[in-house]
Amino acid sequence: SEKKKLDEYLQILSTNHPDDTWSSNDRKAYWINAYNAFTVKLILANYPVNSIKDLGGGVYRVNTPWDIKFINIEGYEYHLNDLEHNILRKEWSDGRIHAAVNCASVSCPKLRKGAFIGNDLDEQLDAQMKDFIHDKTKNDISNPDQIKISKLFRWFSGDFKTDHQSVISFINQYTVSPINEDTEIEYQEYDWGLNDIN
Repeated sequence: SEKKKLDEYLQILSTNHPDDTWSSNDRKAYWINAYNAFTVKLILANYPVNSIKDLGGGVYRVNTPWDIKFINIEGYEYHLNDLEHNILRKEWSDGRIHAAVNCASVSCPKLRKGAFIGNDLDEQLDAQMKDFIHDKTKNDISNPDQIKISKLFRWFSGDFKTDHQSVISFINQYTVSPINEDTEIEYQEYDWGLNDIN
């Protein structure tokens, strides 16, 4: 069954903690895969649920679903915030991570079919970001005078500006038609409803 495959995959993740012998891309791919797989585990353990936000409390960095320490990897215990903020975002200044980690919600980038792999990671992350930016339910960039983009670009704006002048210049790497730097930006409401269809 699919659940059995997930359990087997989680077991592989739980017994293979990355170390300094791993390449940077292998480590980054591992932590993205771990974030996604353990998020699915959390949802399945509490299914049916209307939103991931229904799990745990509402005080961020204290008792939200992202603060539950349920991830065990070779004797280390983590919560999802550890994986995203204390490992992925801390070690790699790469805005594409936000198109790769999935929070099981309607407004999140789509969960990739298949694992991220170190050797192909840059191509995979580019593809994820391109798909996310062109997903009109999450980012509407069709009007050159006003774009409506995901709140991820506001919440983590610093991550997208690391090597760029602006969020727009970051987005322009993945668009067919460039967006003007002075385009008006509106942010879409974030739908935290459970995305259990794709």
